Amino acid sequence: MPEVTISIGGRKFEIACQAGEEQFLHSAATIYDREAQPLIAQLGRVPADRMLLMAGLMLADKAATLEDELRVLKEKAATPTRVEVPVVPGELVETLAEIAARAESLADTFD
Repeated sequence: MPEVTISIGGRKFEIACQAGEEQFLHSAATIYDREAQPLIAQLGRVPADRMLLMAGLMLADKAATLEDELRVLKEKAATPTRVEVPVVPGELVETLAEIAARAESLADTFD
């Protein structure tokens, strides 16, 4: 089982993972580290467990917000969209009827 060294909040951690998951682990650690960095900048040196907990909670909050937004979008997508068909003006209907009558009359002369 491969071991990967990740850095979160300036601290190094050795993590075991399944073969082939190393890149995923590095990507996840980078996202986690982005949450931890502002905490360290605001609070200074904090215990690792507290920094990891706070960064994890911030990520969980973002995930919950995204899940809510996704649910709303899915509900909107499931709602049928009403399509309004414009009404054909009466003058146009009459003109088309006249043209059709003339075409039929012309066709009768060729029979």
